[in-house]
Amino acid sequence: MTLEHFASLYDALMEDAPYESWMTYASRHLKEGGNVVDVACGTGTFTLMMAEHGFNMAGADLSQDMLTVAEDKVRQSSQNIPLYLQDMCELSGFTELDGVTLFCDGINYLNKEEDVKKTFRKIALALKPGGVFLFDAHSPYKMEHIFDNQLYGENEESLSYMWFCEPENEPLSVRHSLTFFMKNKEGTYERLDEEHYQRTFLPREYLNWLKEAGFDHIEITGGFGEEELKDDDDRVFFKAVKK
Repeated sequence: MTLEHFASLYDALMEDAPYESWMTYASRHLKEGGNVVDVACGTGTFTLMMAEHGFNMAGADLSQDMLTVAEDKVRQSSQNIPLYLQDMCELSGFTELDGVTLFCDGINYLNKEEDVKKTFRKIALALKPGGVFLFDAHSPYKMEHIFDNQLYGENEESLSYMWFCEPENEPLSVRHSLTFFMKNKEGTYERLDEEHYQRTFLPREYLNWLKEAGFDHIEITGGFGEEELKDDDDRVFFKAVKK
C-alpha cells in the first residue's frame, strides 16, 4: 500500500480518536493564543481544532500525502496554518515557540533511542525558555498486553479492515499488519495492505532523555493528564518545560 492510499484512509480509521481530550489537555498547559507547532500532524484534524480554539498553529509531518489532505482541510477552513514537510528528528526553522505538541503516539514511530533523544533536542531548540512540550506515548502495559498477538477489525459498507498486532524483536515494540477492503466506484472492493512498526520506552527513560535535552518541571500522568499514571494505563502523557 502506498502512503497516498493510507493517507486517504487515515481519517476514517481515526474517526473515534479522542481529539477533544487531546485539545482539552493541550489547552490546559499551553499559553493562550500562543505559537504552537503540531509535530507529526498527519491530516491536520487536531492542528485545525487547536487553531479554531485560538492558538497560532503550524503543522509538520514526514508524509507529503498526509500533508496534502491537511492542506485541503486548511483551504476549506477560515484558518491560516502553514504546513511543513519535516522529519521530527530533523525539525528545523522554528524558534521562540510557546509550545510543541506531539500526540496520537507519534513518538512511537521512533524505534531507536538516539532518534528519540535527537527529536527532544530539536524540539527544545524550537521552544523559548518556559515553552511547553506535550506528547503522549503507548505505555509498556499496552505493548505487552493490548498489542500482544491481538486481532482487531471493523466491517462497514465502504471500508472494512483487519488489524493484527504482534511483538517485534526489540523490547516494547510491535508490528501492526493491516488489511483494508475499500469499496470503489464500480461497487467492488480493492484490497490494500499496510504495515507499521512502533516502539515505546519506559516512562523513566523518556524522563531522563527530556532532562538531557534541557527540559525540567516534567509531569508524567495518565488519563489525559488528569490523574496519576497507573500500571494498566494504555497511554502515558508527558508535559515538559524548557529551561
